[in-house]
Amino acid sequence: MKLSVVIPAYNEEAGLSECLQIVLDRVGERQDVEIILVNNASIDNTKVIAESFSGIKVVDEPNKGLVRARQAGFIASTGDLIANVDADSRIPDSWIEKIFNEFEHNPDLVALSGPYIFYDSPWWINRLSKTYYTLGLWFSHLNLNPARRGALLQGGNFVLRRTALEKIGGYRFEKFDFYGEETDVAMRICEVGQIKFTFALPMITSGRRFRQEGYLRLSIKYVTNYFWTVFFGRPYSKKSIDVRSGKS
Repeated sequence: MKLSVVIPAYNEEAGLSECLQIVLDRVGERQDVEIILVNNASIDNTKVIAESFSGIKVVDEPNKGLVRARQAGFIASTGDLIANVDADSRIPDSWIEKIFNEFEHNPDLVALSGPYIFYDSPWWINRLSKTYYTLGLWFSHLNLNPARRGALLQGGNFVLRRTALEKIGGYRFEKFDFYGEETDVAMRICEVGQIKFTFALPMITSGRRFRQEGYLRLSIKYVTNYFWTVFFGRPYSKKSIDVRSGKS
């Protein structure tokens, strides 16, 4: 079994080196993991920085959009498992080992995900985030079996089995640009097999979007787009605000 770690990056020159170095450190000498950096229409030095690392496969996606970048990474990947990681994240120790363990011991598992832990946000944001995930799990368990709706995946920390992603036609970038994309994947892929969300698979990431847009405002936006996608099959918010240093 092989794992492809796909990292979309739009104007991420400021923190990309740290992200990539940590991923490489976690992979070490393993031959069953590949790392793919998708340069998504960056106008800064994102591509130059990524290409300076050996062991990183750099793919260009000239059309800006997170979901387009995910699809480009998926097409370029060769792994049996596709892991989606954000460029401002820091993969925890044993994250890769946990992924292999979960999928190797459960052939029916098609999607695995875990929560975010924000390393640069107030403690109460992580407490609020945990409450959100707990309520999301409750809602998914309540609705998933009878309605096939509400399955929970966290964007930037979810892993898909390749065969299952192929069966559902990949990522729907023509319909989802940013918000609701992981919910859309979860709702479609649960028809193929089992989805598991576990607090034992956290991802360390930045809370920069919360700081820029406001904690309460962004929390409401995420929740609204989650339910909008579940009940109407499309996101409420059509576009997202760029939080990178580059200008579009």
